[in-house]
Amino acid sequence: MSQALLAGLARTSRPQSAVRRFLALDAVVTGANGIAYAVAPGPLGEFLGVDADLLRILGLLLALYAAGVAGLASRPRPPVLGVKLVVDINVLWAVLSLVALAVWLEPTTAGLVWTPLQAATVAGFALAQWVALRAVARTP
Repeated sequence: MSQALLAGLARTSRPQSAVRRFLALDAVVTGANGIAYAVAPGPLGEFLGVDADLLRILGLLLALYAAGVAGLASRPRPPVLGVKLVVDINVLWAVLSLVALAVWLEPTTAGLVWTPLQAATVAGFALAQWVALRAVARTP
């Protein structure tokens, strides 16, 4: 991803703003997903073919994680280590989602589509955040 593409996606020429925007977008999407899992684990579990208790726990964890990511996004200059941790967690989530799908989940057709789509979205956040962070490092 080039700096120009990143600036276009973030609608800014300032890399620090791009980091904050990608963190904020991550927080909103992850928070919404977490709240949905926590509030409606039964219906979503049936729809996706995932255990409702697992979805409830994941939902609570995702909501807490989203709050932390939102906290980083709200800072004028999010700390590099904090952003790197978010990137690492996002990569780990994406990989574990695919491993779980291959190894132990028995999803419905919807779950079979949703899990890789969610993993790709989270991996996309990680990539955008990493590229934006690298652009910040190159900025004088």
